[in-house]
Amino acid sequence: MSLTRRDFTRTSALTGAGVALAGSVGALATAPNALAATETESAGAAPAHGGHHHGVGYGPLIPDPDGILALPVGFRYEVITYSGRTRLESGEFTPSNHDGTATFEGRRGTTLLVNNHELAGARAQWPHPVPLAEGLVYDPAAAGGCTVVEVRRGGEVAEWVGIAGTATNCAGGSTPWGTWLTCEETEDKAGKNGFTKDHGYVFEVDPEDRRANRDPKPVKAFGRYAHEAVVIDPKRGHAYLTEDASGPNGLFYRWVPPTGFRHGRGKLRTLADDAGVLQAFKCFDSGGRYVDDLARATKTGTVYGVDWVDVPDRDARTVSVRKQFTDGQVTRARKLEGMWWADGGVYVVSSYARQESPAQHDGQVWFYDPKRRTLTLKVLLGVNQDPAADGAFDGPDNITVSPYGGLVIAEDGEGVQHLFGATESGRTYPIARNELNIGTPEEPEYSEFTGVTFSPDGRTLFANIQTPGIMLAITGPWKRQRR
Repeated sequence: MSLTRRDFTRTSALTGAGVALAGSVGALATAPNALAATETESAGAAPAHGGHHHGVGYGPLIPDPDGILALPVGFRYEVITYSGRTRLESGEFTPSNHDGTATFEGRRGTTLLVNNHELAGARAQWPHPVPLAEGLVYDPAAAGGCTVVEVRRGGEVAEWVGIAGTATNCAGGSTPWGTWLTCEETEDKAGKNGFTKDHGYVFEVDPEDRRANRDPKPVKAFGRYAHEAVVIDPKRGHAYLTEDASGPNGLFYRWVPPTGFRHGRGKLRTLADDAGVLQAFKCFDSGGRYVDDLARATKTGTVYGVDWVDVPDRDARTVSVRKQFTDGQVTRARKLEGMWWADGGVYVVSSYARQESPAQHDGQVWFYDPKRRTLTLKVLLGVNQDPAADGAFDGPDNITVSPYGGLVIAEDGEGVQHLFGATESGRTYPIARNELNIGTPEEPEYSEFTGVTFSPDGRTLFANIQTPGIMLAITGPWKRQRR
């Protein structure tokens, strides 16, 4: 049933601020560059006695003598995998370009992680592609895929291929039934880059059952486009998907399963290519006015009503999905990135907007409430005027909801790169800084963070440095953050 403009206007008038504060993270209000001004980053700040910090966050970041990761006092990190250095069970080096990651509780106290490797284009150009493990290959000409990492109680690590022969595996999402959905952020068809098959799909990877991953099959029902992330509504069974694309800007999608379909391990493989209904979102404000692009929102707490419009050709046989809609039919956004299901809805990131959009920003985080069919702006980052200076945050990408309250966000901006947290009231704090310079001393360059996710017990924060490809485990005196 469509949520009409009239219904949304009436609901907004009745509920007032309650709509604007949907979800437990609250409205994370920030003025332009306000995220740089936190109490934990003041000049001369020092941790309290014993390394415990009593304000928001964990205190200032301490430079790493090994040049990898700056952390607050009392925190430490371990390298779990390192492309070109650590090896898989089969003997090959860990593939490069780590991206989206999720954790799962394994057997006998182990933690399992599925790690995307965002490798685009021809396989031959990558020194460390995902190995073409027998029975696990979709397209032998593609370099990307996933590895499964097992961290054992004693600290031992094992890694093996989960899927190979896919392309540009960016983000994805875990499922309520304990598997990983890996997303191809490309629209390349067979023949391009030497590919033997079409790409731009979602694939399912089971971290526990290696046999379940044999003969990879794309979930074509979810559509073919530049996929970024996906989450599953555990109650309704809907899938929500983001598209990282421009010219025109990408879309936020919903897949509605066919009547009688029940999710579970291996069930997505059974779907027909045209099963269910794939839809793109269309927003309107409380006055009933159509919203063409999410960049129109310039204040946190902005709430839009959402309708869903059927996609004409989900496999994009002749025209890209996002180009099948004319102006006025759907709402767009630049760099729709990571997502996370929590608080009964979906947290959705738009990484930035520039001249191609109606207004510019350096990051938004939205919350979609499927029950109310509303989209609420939670975080807004103004354009960072000096990205080379440590302090201001920009370019949010992968995201997770912290077991200690608020959000933890991986930065994929310009200049200095951080993992940072945001409390329910909008106060922000640094958690880590990438200190691995892949540029030169004169022109330093720091890769983005990816794959931010907590272990099932909440004690370890895993994150990746995408280039060259390093998975890190961060531990320390985590605490519930004040509002």
